Amino acid sequence: MKRRNFLKTSAIGSAVIASSGLLSFQPGMANIAPGIPSIKNPLNLYGSLEPVLEGIRANNPMNLTVANWRKKNPKGTYKKWQAAARKCLLDGLHYNPGPLNLAPEVILKEDRGTHTFEKILFNTTPWHRLEAYLLLPKGIKKPVPGIVALHEWGGPMGFGKDRIANGGKDHELLVKHRKEYYEGAYLTEELVNRGYAVIVIDAHHFGARVPKGINGIPLNFDPFSLSAGEYNQFDTRIRDLLYYGVRQLNWAGTTWAGINYFDDSRCIDYLATRPEVDMKRIGVTGLSGGGWRTNILAALDTRIKASVSVGWMTTGDTQQHYNLSGAVGSFCLLPGVLNRMDIPDLAAMSAPNACMIVVGEEDPLFPEEGKMKAKAEIQSAFDWAGKGDNTSFYSPKTVHNYNRDIQEKAYAWLEKHLKG
Repeated sequence: MKRRNFLKTSAIGSAVIASSGLLSFQPGMANIAPGIPSIKNPLNLYGSLEPVLEGIRANNPMNLTVANWRKKNPKGTYKKWQAAARKCLLDGLHYNPGPLNLAPEVILKEDRGTHTFEKILFNTTPWHRLEAYLLLPKGIKKPVPGIVALHEWGGPMGFGKDRIANGGKDHELLVKHRKEYYEGAYLTEELVNRGYAVIVIDAHHFGARVPKGINGIPLNFDPFSLSAGEYNQFDTRIRDLLYYGVRQLNWAGTTWAGINYFDDSRCIDYLATRPEVDMKRIGVTGLSGGGWRTNILAALDTRIKASVSVGWMTTGDTQQHYNLSGAVGSFCLLPGVLNRMDIPDLAAMSAPNACMIVVGEEDPLFPEEGKMKAKAEIQSAFDWAGKGDNTSFYSPKTVHNYNRDIQEKAYAWLEKHLKG
C-alpha cells in the first residue's frame, strides 16, 4: 500500500493526532514552514500508539520529568530531582560491571606532525577489552583538556571509530560517509588540532566489535580489505545481528545503552591515567547515535564538564507520532526510564555542566515540534538549576549531519567551557 493511501485509510491518522492534544502544546507550530519535518506529516507507516500510551500514562504518569516532578514537589530543589533522575537512569541501564583494572597497553604510537597518534587497548569489563585511538596535541603546554568523541550509528556498521578518526587506513565508503556527515573532516583531528586530547572507541557491535563467524560473516572479516560492493554484501547481515544481539541483551536483563555508557565512561577512566590530560576539563561530543550516547554520558558522569550532542533530541510524544522506525532503534529503548522521564530530561540532568544541543531544522528524523518543546524544557531545567547560561540549543537550516558550521559552533562552545 502506498504511503499516501495508507495515511488516508489508517484508523490512526491526523484526526487521532489532533484529538490527542499534542498539536496544541506550541503556539508557534502553525507557522512551521513547508518542508520542515512535522507531526502534521507523520512518517510512521504502522501508525501512532500515542492514544494507547495516553491511557497508560493516565494511570502511571511520567513522574520524573522536570515539569511533573516540580508540580508534585513545589519546594523541591534541582539537586533532589537530579539525584532521583540519575538513579532512575542508572538503574534503567541494567548494567554495572563494577570497578576493574583497565590494564592499559599502547600497541602503536605515531608522530603525525601536529599531533601524536596512539592505538591503545584497555579493559572496560572483565569480558570486554577494547581498542581505542588516542590523539595528543603537540607543541602546547600539558596537561590539556580531554574529549571523548563518539561516532554515529547510521552508516556502514563494519566501521566505527574510523569514521571520525584516521586509524591509518581508509575506505571509499568512509570517504563518502565523512563527506556527507562531516563535510569531509576527521572530527578527532579537528579537535586535537585545537589543543584537545581526544579518545575514540567503537560502539558495541561496530567496527572491530562486529561479531564474526556467525550469520555468514567470516572469522577473518576485514572491511578495509573489501571493495564497496563486496562490503555491502555483509552490511545487512551485520545490521541484522545488531538487533538479534540487542534482544539477547534484553533477554539477559541488560541493555545496549548500558554497555555503551560504561564503555564510554571507561574512556574517561583511561584519560585519568594519562598525565597529559587535565581531568578537570573533560568534554564529550557525538553525532546521531553518538549524540544519544553524549546525552547519557553527560547525564551520569559528572567528570564531563561540557557536552555537544548533535542530531539526537526530541520528545517522546512527538516522536511517537512522527517517526520511530527511522530515528529510534531498539538499542535506544529503556523500559523503566522513558515511562518516567522524557528525552530532554537526559540533557537536563547534566547541569550545572555546560550542555549544547544541536538538531538541524531540516533533519528528517525529528519533528520540529519535538525540537521546540525539548529546547524549552532543557532551558527551563537549567534556569531552575541556576545555570541558564550553561545550555545552548542550535537548530541550523540543515539536515542530519555534523557539518563545518556545526563543528565551528561546537568548537566555540568547548573552548568557552573547557578553556575559558
